[in-house]
Amino acid sequence: MKIMKRITLAIGILSMAVVLHAQKFGHIPSDQLVQAMPEYDTAQQKLQDLRKQYDLEIERLQVEINKKIEEYSNTESTMSGLIKEAKASEIQEMQVRLQNFAQTAQQDLQQQSVTVMQPVMDKARKAIEEVAKEKGLIYVFDISQGNPIYSSEESLDLLPLVKARLGL
Repeated sequence: MKIMKRITLAIGILSMAVVLHAQKFGHIPSDQLVQAMPEYDTAQQKLQDLRKQYDLEIERLQVEINKKIEEYSNTESTMSGLIKEAKASEIQEMQVRLQNFAQTAQQDLQQQSVTVMQPVMDKARKAIEEVAKEKGLIYVFDISQGNPIYSSEESLDLLPLVKARLGL
């Protein structure tokens, strides 16, 4: 009975070793792949244009606030207390609007970044999956985040293959 258990255990260990040896792994720095795609440059240009629009509007609002502050400073001594309060309140409201606009613009830029980059990421992922299936890989590790720490020579570098698939 003990011999049978040992034989079964030995067969199990040997079959696992054969299965593990047959498994193929690959790796790719996905950030390098995405940055090499022409769609990436187009997406980045769209985001840059939107950022410029927001920056111009923020600058315009800041100039408007600065004019109000200068006007207030120049005429403060001739204003009554009630007018001073109204002008100071107006300036504060403008500053709050500017801050709110800047925060909303930043949130919109982040949302637009996700929206604009998603098709690029999807195309890259599809190409990676196709190459991985073609090469019979069971796992592909994205090494752009610094993982894994070690990569064997047996792990297939997919970057040149995926770039070729995308015509890059």
